[in-house]
Amino acid sequence: MHSKSSYNSQRIQGEQKDDSCVCKLSSSIWAFPAVRFEGVQKHLQTCEENLLQFHKKDSNVRLPKMELTLKNIKTRMTRFEYLNTNGLYNSLHLQQLTEELDEIYYTARDAHKKSPSKETNDLLKELTNARKEVENMYKKNIFNLETMKSRLRDLNNRVQTCKTIPEDFRSTCHQRIMSIISSPVVTKLNSFSKSYISGAWGREAKRDSNERYWEHSLVSGHKHGNTIRMYNSYEDFMASKNYKDEYIAPSYSHKNAVQGSGTILYDNTVFYQCYSTAEICSFNITTQASKRVQLVGAGIDNKFPFCYYSCRDWTDIDLEADQDAVWVIYATEENHGNIVVSRLDPLALNITHTWKTQLFKRSVTSTFMMCGVLYATRFVNTYQEEVFYAFDTTTGQEINTLSLPFEKVSAGIANLNYNPVDRRLYMYNDGYLLAYNTFN
Repeated sequence: MHSKSSYNSQRIQGEQKDDSCVCKLSSSIWAFPAVRFEGVQKHLQTCEENLLQFHKKDSNVRLPKMELTLKNIKTRMTRFEYLNTNGLYNSLHLQQLTEELDEIYYTARDAHKKSPSKETNDLLKELTNARKEVENMYKKNIFNLETMKSRLRDLNNRVQTCKTIPEDFRSTCHQRIMSIISSPVVTKLNSFSKSYISGAWGREAKRDSNERYWEHSLVSGHKHGNTIRMYNSYEDFMASKNYKDEYIAPSYSHKNAVQGSGTILYDNTVFYQCYSTAEICSFNITTQASKRVQLVGAGIDNKFPFCYYSCRDWTDIDLEADQDAVWVIYATEENHGNIVVSRLDPLALNITHTWKTQLFKRSVTSTFMMCGVLYATRFVNTYQEEVFYAFDTTTGQEINTLSLPFEKVSAGIANLNYNPVDRRLYMYNDGYLLAYNTFN
């Protein structure tokens, strides 16, 4: 096998493993020749200065061919200048990558100390090699950050999986990937108004909890809210009677008000995006206590909403509940607008794990979590949606070949969440409330 760049090539010996030919490549082979680039830049600058001096000495001499050639070279150099000074290949980006790599290395080292295994040992070896490659980039001034960032994301996901996750979380999800979604088993209009097209609804998600149903609709341009409507039985919910409106905040413009439709109820506590900030809020209905935690780097205010067919405003941050954890799904610039999944401790309200996917958030219409697996849907038509993607946080595996269609009654999805108690999906579909049975 040959691997080529504009200035060197390398022969790589393949190794037969089972039915495959396995080759190991060094990322440095496609490295950016920063020193050589800067040398060419200096020559171009000198040439241009000499040409200007030549014009001053003899203004009657015309050199159209030389000028055209020089302009052509400078144009071709422009894209490399961006890479070298403003984009992927400068020292600041390399320093940031080094710091992130160190953080992942120390996390993996701690995980190995607590629970030594072949997987954590192999991870430490790979991380050590990656740190050496970055150090080599400094010494030789050759940067290939895009390849290294991709490798770093994969290593980080494997480290997150090695960190401690409760045993009962894994044991209750022996069958990892969902296979069937039923036709809607519940279809009704929300109890507020048909004009309230954005919101969320569902059932209390904590296991061994009382059967309670809730709905939450957004006002103020389908952006903010400050109440959640609670029902103590399924019959009351279907009849829209005997409910109680709980106030999460004094008004929908209060700092503790809800922004966006990514709300979830877990253990009698509402989890949601705080008003106009990249923070997660929790509100305990019983104690009336509020907490908040910052979601570092998360895009908000329609920077990374769910889109695909048409963007649903104020869906930058999506909260989900699954087993004994609350999950938050969002996107960051650092991950190029791709989806990031973080696991929250619902009591302490702190982030315990974070995984980075390669799925662009604006390319999907909704997401939900089931047994530690992130699922994403896309628009098929006004009356049909399809689950097409899954990311398993237990293995770090991404699956792009799913095709699980399911029905809806309108085009837009404001919220989709899975409930581990009754194993149903709950959808807020342009003001309509739908529920589905799921099967592994």
